[in-house]
Amino acid sequence: METLEFIIFPDGRVQEKVTGIVGASCAEVTAAIEAQLGQVVHQEQTSDYFAQPISQDTAVNVKPSIYEW
Repeated sequence: METLEFIIFPDGRVQEKVTGIVGASCAEVTAAIEAQLGQVVHQEQTSDYFAQPISQDTAVNVKPSIYEW
């Protein structure tokens, strides 16, 4: 599940936490929001940022057999 969490502090700072998005695509998801919020002072990437999306390619090669059971 993709989740964006925002904490707004009394002094106007906003802390944003993104979970459930693997890879650097989280930057694309949050870019428009960050542009509206103002200047980004600090960014800290989580382990999800550095993870690679899993892709499964399933290929089955069946060779005809002389012996059919």
